[in-house]
Amino acid sequence: MRRHPDWLKVRIGGGENYSKIKTLLRSAKLHTICEEARCPNIAECFGSGTAVFLILGNICTRDCRYCKVTHGTPDPLNRNEPRDIAESVKTLGLKYVVVTSVTRDDLKDGGASVFYETVQEIRRLNNACKIELLIPDFRGDETAIQKVIDAAPDILNHNIEVVESLFADIRPQGNYRRSLEVLKTIKTKERRIPTKSGFMVGLGETTEQILTTMHDLRDADVDFLTIGQYLQPTRNHSLVKKYYPPEEFLELKNAALQLGFLHVESGPLVRSSYHAQTVLQ
Repeated sequence: MRRHPDWLKVRIGGGENYSKIKTLLRSAKLHTICEEARCPNIAECFGSGTAVFLILGNICTRDCRYCKVTHGTPDPLNRNEPRDIAESVKTLGLKYVVVTSVTRDDLKDGGASVFYETVQEIRRLNNACKIELLIPDFRGDETAIQKVIDAAPDILNHNIEVVESLFADIRPQGNYRRSLEVLKTIKTKERRIPTKSGFMVGLGETTEQILTTMHDLRDADVDFLTIGQYLQPTRNHSLVKKYYPPEEFLELKNAALQLGFLHVESGPLVRSSYHAQTVLQ
């Protein structure tokens, strides 16, 4: 595993809010993608009282070559999960919450109904809280996609993750065109919900492929975009082929804005939900 360049240094977690969120999550037996995927921004986000809740358990039915989340046979659903998350959001006093999930291809609706229930529970206890959903592709099932649309989140996010040519190696159980169709379907069915997507760089893609991906996302009418550096989570995951310096991320941001994205977060440590609450401000 390659040593990270200086611009990728992050601080170690600590502080009152960091400890408070860790304690609350453990007591409620909840998961966050921040922890499961070893997000480099966990100290900053937990320290500011922000967390991305992971529903449908913490075991994914897919095995992507970039992701630290455990792959295997998932446990049965926790039927109290939507209520437990809503109560945790209320306890933490969050004004903006992101809810995501592992991919559950074993479930008939891919877990869309649990997304719906989670939004309803959060709104019941925290009516002023803004909610962003970061959803899997639901295998392209329009009924499942409609279910998360019916939940009426403030933002619907589905990440493309990598350029098309890398899917076979990095996301073998995913499909680039299917992911674009998910994003198109959301806007076709409900234009009032802003859509968001994101991808990683550093896995061997070319600049031309990055620009093509941006164009494809704009053609899908995606409003908000995130671009971040891929970091190899363990020796068993895909290697980093390139570390993009901050100035190259700025160039990518400017290119994305010129294509018409309304908001772009682009930087070495940017992840899908990094500074998510600033999009609607």
